[in-house]
Amino acid sequence: MTNFDERAKDWDTDPMKVERAQSVANAIREAVPLTADMSALEYGCGTGLLSFALQSDLGKITLADTSQGMLDVLAEKISTSGVTNMRPIRLDLSVDSLPAQPFDLTYSLMTLHHIEDAKGILKKFHALLKPGGWLCVSDLDKEDGTFHTDGTTDVHLGFKRSDLQQWVEEAGFSGVIFSTAYQIKKEIDGVEKTFPVFLLTARKAN
Repeated sequence: MTNFDERAKDWDTDPMKVERAQSVANAIREAVPLTADMSALEYGCGTGLLSFALQSDLGKITLADTSQGMLDVLAEKISTSGVTNMRPIRLDLSVDSLPAQPFDLTYSLMTLHHIEDAKGILKKFHALLKPGGWLCVSDLDKEDGTFHTDGTTDVHLGFKRSDLQQWVEEAGFSGVIFSTAYQIKKEIDGVEKTFPVFLLTARKAN
């Protein structure tokens, strides 16, 4: 089992993760004109906290993750809640084919820093969006490597906003806008540190 498979059952018991998802959902609502006609893909969905927060604002939501443990917890939550517009799938865009149907919106939360080929994934996001489609990426600002204290290995220690903007524009998006969607506070070696979480929004050209 992967680290995320092991953590899946207790994921939603962390109030910070729930609050973070709500804050990012609010930031997405402010930045993107969401409608019930929009189809969406959440990549790296985990247990679906962000998509559940956006569920009533969107049409069909496909929730993708590489962790079967997370997807099992998510499927149970969907079944228990009676929500009908959410569909979990196991998907690794670094090796799997793109979904056949394009989306109006794709979003991710705290996923990109775990992906080695972040530039390549951004190009995949561009390819799976309809013309005029929206990209929303929420992740850590550049940090010093102290964020993860649970043994999780990261490929990227957050992102410098100007670097990520360049990657997103190179992938074919325009109109890049950043905001700070949330601040994670952690005590590290007896000192409280703040880790900002940004929301990047951009659009695929018509």
